[in-house]
Amino acid sequence: MTTLEKIYQYFLAARQTVSTDSRKIEQGCIFFALKGENFNGNRYANDAIKSGAAYAVIDEEEFASTERTILVDDVLTTLQQLALFHRKKLGIPILGITGTNGKTTTKELIAAVLAEKYKVSFTQGNLNNHIGVPLTLLKMDSNTEFGVVEMGANHPGEIAQLCQIADPDFGIITNVGKAHLEGFGSFEGVIKTKGELYDYMAKKSGVIFYNRNNTYLEELGKNIPNRISYGTTDAGFKGELLDSPPFVHLKVNFPKGVLYINTKLIGNFNFENVLAAACIGNFFEVDPLKIQSAIKNYEPRNNRSQLIVKNDLRIIMDAYNANPTSMKASLDSFAANNPDSAYLILGDMLELGEYSFDEHLSILKTIREKAFQNVFLVGKEFARANQNFDFPCFEKVDDLCQLLEKDPIKNGNILIKGSRGIKLEKVLEYLN
Repeated sequence: MTTLEKIYQYFLAARQTVSTDSRKIEQGCIFFALKGENFNGNRYANDAIKSGAAYAVIDEEEFASTERTILVDDVLTTLQQLALFHRKKLGIPILGITGTNGKTTTKELIAAVLAEKYKVSFTQGNLNNHIGVPLTLLKMDSNTEFGVVEMGANHPGEIAQLCQIADPDFGIITNVGKAHLEGFGSFEGVIKTKGELYDYMAKKSGVIFYNRNNTYLEELGKNIPNRISYGTTDAGFKGELLDSPPFVHLKVNFPKGVLYINTKLIGNFNFENVLAAACIGNFFEVDPLKIQSAIKNYEPRNNRSQLIVKNDLRIIMDAYNANPTSMKASLDSFAANNPDSAYLILGDMLELGEYSFDEHLSILKTIREKAFQNVFLVGKEFARANQNFDFPCFEKVDDLCQLLEKDPIKNGNILIKGSRGIKLEKVLEYLN
């Protein structure tokens, strides 16, 4: 029996409980001593065992203090291999999802729809990287009938690596846009990296779901035989966005007839996410009425496309993350649906590297073109680009909070959008 097989037996005996944080140990779990830039999990292996871990997987021999420490060449690699081994043992269908924008919302919509027919396990929160994907897979058990795995990336090759771990049978790329340009090097680098999911599907003869109206995705997926399209025109599965602000409302053509689907999602850009979930539900033969109900009942959270009503204020809270593509889409939707008493509170878009100045400048030009009058900017990048404009700009969100406390916004529609690092959620306390 190999070391991996032994660890797998221990994993099953531990009721499939693993930990990567020695401060959060469940009785009988397996502790994986991961390393980072500022920590070395090996140093805490003995503490984890004392706290109740059945075993600790380490990769530095000097910390092999008891028979309950398992020495391997590399802890992270072992964690990833264990996840793949477990995924193979389960033998369930796995849907992999990536994209620049909307992948978390789409993942949750898909999971909600599929849960109407299957016992679904899916990525929680943002556990979508080289550590999060293995942990997501290891949470699946013998009761799981379908897995939905979100895959994130900010460097070339990362989606390919995650595909090797999760081994998806089905794949969807929500879209490709200008995000993490500092890591990808260019927009072309973004497209190539996201396309690694399609590449894996092609080699495996898997199935992809793609937006027929997205030129980039159409090109990326053109040579994949097993592909299912969704979109507004010339697609296998069609839908139409209806005019019904503030929430996204759509008409969907199912094989046996048309259904109208209401949502609790804000922003026209969410139309594509909802249509994707409906398309995938239809492919896996979920009852259309249950698809309609699942989507209707889905409530966004974690500062994603949320509508918050405070007295006479209607706040669109979408500050979980931001990049040039999602920022532009939010501004377009907000301008179309909120022509009067509109306020913008926008934070920097981070991780854009050498493209940062031009992309922030482009957003400011869009704001000017759409004639927004009430604009508040937060962050050093917007400050640099704002030199040729006259919008109020604050280096830190706390500075804006001080202004709002003295001179509050009393009524109107407010869009809050920015990268998570700017912490725009702080302003909510001062909007009432």
